[in-house]
Amino acid sequence: METIGFARHDHSACIASGVAAADAYCRNAGLQFTPVRRRVLEILLAQHRALGAYEILDILRAEGLGSQPPVAYRALDFLVGHGFAHRIEHLNAFIACAHSGAVHTPAFLICRACGAVAEAQAEPSETFLGSAARETGFVIERTVVEVEGLCPRCQTKTIE
Repeated sequence: METIGFARHDHSACIASGVAAADAYCRNAGLQFTPVRRRVLEILLAQHRALGAYEILDILRAEGLGSQPPVAYRALDFLVGHGFAHRIEHLNAFIACAHSGAVHTPAFLICRACGAVAEAQAEPSETFLGSAARETGFVIERTVVEVEGLCPRCQTKTIE
């Protein structure tokens, strides 16, 4: 899987395919893909950066889709719970999944200068964590990998 968070790409295609995948998944699973859930996913896909729940709520409020925090949090819980979005612990924020529908363990590369976030693949069983877990008889159920640094654009700015 490729890291797309720092690369230029067609946002409209990204939004359309992400929403279509979520819509199909929900239809097949008998889940409700409500207008608020759809809009929150569109917002996350359009931004390609981590957004706090209150940033999302401000957009929903401006569009007349809800003004109370539970509106945003319920939609985010649904999207995270079904793999369409991830929670970035370090930032207390959310980002659309770059690999929706794929079974994967994400790692988040967070630019400390501009706040951009890229999602990459991190398979814990193939790292020192996997080795340590096997040696101790521990079973890894969930990992959160978040690293902070400078994205390519911000690295160029510091050199200039």
